[in-house]
This record gives sequence, C-alpha cells and structure tokens, in this order.
Amino acid sequence: MSGFFGNLIGQALGALGSEGQQKLGASFQEFLSGGGLQTLLAQAKSAGLDDKIRSWIGTGENLPISADQVRSLLSDAQVQALVARTGLPAAVVLPAIAELLPHAVDQHTPDGQVPTTTA
Repeated sequence: MSGFFGNLIGQALGALGSEGQQKLGASFQEFLSGGGLQTLLAQAKSAGLDDKIRSWIGTGENLPISADQVRSLLSDAQVQALVARTGLPAAVVLPAIAELLPHAVDQHTPDGQVPTTTA
C-alpha cells in the first residue's frame, strides 16, 4: 500500500506503537477465539462485506478493507471496547483495525474454514 492512504495507515499503526498493536491484536484474537468470527461473519453479511471476510478465511488473496468499511462492520459497542482497550481515539484505531483485521482472521482460520468449536 502506498501513497497518502498507505502513509495514513502507517501513521495509525505507528501511533498505536508496539504495545498498542499487541493490545489490539490480542483483543481481536480473543474476540475471534470466543466465537467472534461467527459474529463477525453475521455482521459482515448485514453490512454487505461478507466477500471480504470470506477472502480472509479462504486460502486465496485477502481483500483489503477500509476504515469506513470497518466502521460499518463493527458495532458501536465493539468500537468503543477497542478504543477503551487501547486508550486511543476511533480515528486512530479504525485504520489500524483495517490493516490488522484481515491478517488476524487469516491466522485464526489456517485451514481456510471457520472453526466449528471455540477453544
């Protein structure tokens, strides 16, 4: 990713710092492991973004997602929980989520399928 948007994402991730990135990543891994992937799939379908989530689950190329699409994907409560957990405003957290979420879902579904059990 290059250009202005790529720089913006880089700045958002940089603003999180390694500790913030770890907190955000841990939050998503916790969410996904606790049945959140099914929730995310349902929310993606409602938001018209299920093709993106399915690309992250599958073994092919991961489709990108924008911060605006992340905002339409997540509920207000989910966004506020992430803001509270990182201590950063949504304007910084949402672009970082857009960058980190495809990778987190991809890692959580190494076989290209949604796990049937939560461990």
